[in-house]
Amino acid sequence: MATIEFRDVTKEYPGASQPAVDHASFTVREGGICMLLGTSGSGKTTLLRMVNRLIDPTSGAILIDGVATTDSDPIVLRRSIGYVIQQVGLFPHLTIGDNVRIVPSILGQPASATEGRVNELLELVGLAPAEYRKRYPRQLSGGQQQRVGLARALAADPAVMLLDEPFGALDAITRGRMQDELLRIQAQMHKTVLFVTHDVEEAFKLGDQIVVMSEGKLVQQGTGVELLSQPANDFVRKLVGADNVLREFQYLHVTVALEPATPAARETIPADATLLQALLRMMASGQEALLVQEDGVTRGQVSLAAISRRVQVRRASEQQAPAQPPVTAGAPG
Repeated sequence: MATIEFRDVTKEYPGASQPAVDHASFTVREGGICMLLGTSGSGKTTLLRMVNRLIDPTSGAILIDGVATTDSDPIVLRRSIGYVIQQVGLFPHLTIGDNVRIVPSILGQPASATEGRVNELLELVGLAPAEYRKRYPRQLSGGQQQRVGLARALAADPAVMLLDEPFGALDAITRGRMQDELLRIQAQMHKTVLFVTHDVEEAFKLGDQIVVMSEGKLVQQGTGVELLSQPANDFVRKLVGADNVLREFQYLHVTVALEPATPAARETIPADATLLQALLRMMASGQEALLVQEDGVTRGQVSLAAISRRVQVRRASEQQAPAQPPVTAGAPG
C-alpha cells in the first residue's frame, strides 16, 4: 500500500483561460478508495493522469510514499501503477491469459513464473481460468473485458491503482456488479485507489473519501455522509443531492437524528445504520423508536419524530441560506 499526496498541484495549458487544475492539495490515505467527483471539465481526469506522469504538473508536487513522481522515470513509474480506463484497451491479438501477463512479461518475468499468478487473478475477478484464459477479447462481453482489465492492472501487484471511469460504458446492471466486484477485490488486496467518476451514486458506494472538483479547484473533500450533511456550498449541495430526502435516508447515519433514550424504545440498531434502515426496521416492528448502540453502549435513540424534525430543520436552513452563484463546467479534463 502507499499514500498519494497532492501538494498545491496546478496544471496550466498554453492559451487556456484558466488552469485545468488550480492549486489542489489533498492526501489519499494508504489502502483507501478516493473518488474524484465532478462534472465534465472539472479537472479530475487531469489530476489522475498526473499521478503516473501521462501529464506533468505545471507547479506543485505529487508524492507517492513521500517521493515526488517527477523524480521517477515515467516508464518505470507507470509499470509500478495499475491503470484501468473506460475503453479497457486489451490487446486483441493476445489471449486473455497473455493480456493479464503483459506487464510482468515487460518486467522480465518468464511465463512459467506467472502461470499461477494469471490463474489467481482471473479467479479473483470472477473468470474461471480454464474457461477464459485461452479466449480472445472479442469473445468476451464488455463486463468480462473490464474484469480482465482489472486483472491486468493487478498483475504486477501495484501499491497504487488509477481508475478513470472504468465502468462508464457498461449497462446499469453490469456496472453495479463490477462495483461490487471492485469492493470485494479491495477487501482482499487493500490497494490505494484513485477513481475518477461523474456518477454520485458510484462515488458514494465505492469511496471512503470523496474529492469534489469544479473548474479545476478542489471544492470539498470528505466522506459521502460529510458531503451530504455539511455541503461546502450550493454547487456541492446540488451535485451530491443533499436536498434529496431519499438520498439523505440512504446514506446518513442514525446518529444525525439522535435523541435521549426513552422507555418506549426496546429494539436496538447499530450507530452506523442509515436513516433508511432505521425507518424500515421501525415499519417492520411497529416501533416508533429504536435504541442506538455503539460498541455495546446505548448512545440514545432514533425515532420517527426525530427523523421528521431532522428533515424539517434541513429544509428550513436551505430556505434561509443565501443563494450561491452557479458553477459552470470548464473545458474537458
